[in-house]
Amino acid sequence: MVTVAAQGADCDPRYGQDAQIQVVITDERGVEVINARALMTDAGAFTYTFRVPAQMAVGEAAVTATPHNVDWCDDTGRNNRARGTVGVERASCAEPRKPLTITR
Repeated sequence: MVTVAAQGADCDPRYGQDAQIQVVITDERGVEVINARALMTDAGAFTYTFRVPAQMAVGEAAVTATPHNVDWCDDTGRNNRARGTVGVERASCAEPRKPLTITR
C-alpha cells in the first residue's frame, strides 16, 4: 500500500466542500496505471492510499496530484478567484511530480 498526501495551502484557495484531488500514477514505461480522485479539504489537504497494481513496470514511476477541475492559486501564493479576477487561465511551467520506485 502507498499513501500520497499533502497539507493545505496557505493562500486560502477555497476549493469548497465538494473539492477533489486528481491522482495519476504513471509507471516506468509511461503507462498510466492509476487515475483516481479523492476528497480534498477546502484548503487542498488530502490523503489517497492505493495498492500498487501487479502489472506495474519495475523502475521509477511518477505520481502527480492536482486539484480536480481547477487550481486558483498562482505562483506568488495569491488566490485569484477570491480577489474577483475574471478570465484567469491556469498555467504552470511545472507539473507537481514525485518519484515512486517500484521493485519486485
